[in-house]
Amino acid sequence: MMLDWQHFTPWSALAGGVLIGLAAGMLALLAGRIAGVSGIVGALLQQDGARSGWRWAFVAGLLAAPLGWLAFQAAPTIQLQASPFWMVIAGLLVGIGTRYANGCTSGHGVCGLSRLSVRSLVAVLVFMGTGFATVFVLRHLL
Repeated sequence: MMLDWQHFTPWSALAGGVLIGLAAGMLALLAGRIAGVSGIVGALLQQDGARSGWRWAFVAGLLAAPLGWLAFQAAPTIQLQASPFWMVIAGLLVGIGTRYANGCTSGHGVCGLSRLSVRSLVAVLVFMGTGFATVFVLRHLL
């Protein structure tokens, strides 16, 4: 995936970060829940029954947000350099990693770090270090 640096604006990144923080804060304040997408989706897959309403609403919001973006902006052009096979493998590895870490980047990175959780700090450092190492190996050693 290549970033379109010619059309990148820090304002859209700032607006996205503010919206993510606002959504995570509202979920914590109004529902007492942590906004970890992997945990929310994982609980939906386990069919948690009556306690899943807020999770479905959260996922619906995640899916609706790009549609709202398209109402004001054109969809960005995305160029993928990996084959669908490797993307599926990478997605599965991320999913397995988030289960072992008991959370994903949104849960640990956004919510955990804002609560000064040491466990989340370690998880984010491992996520980032693994990502940097993977890019280095793929770009420079293979």
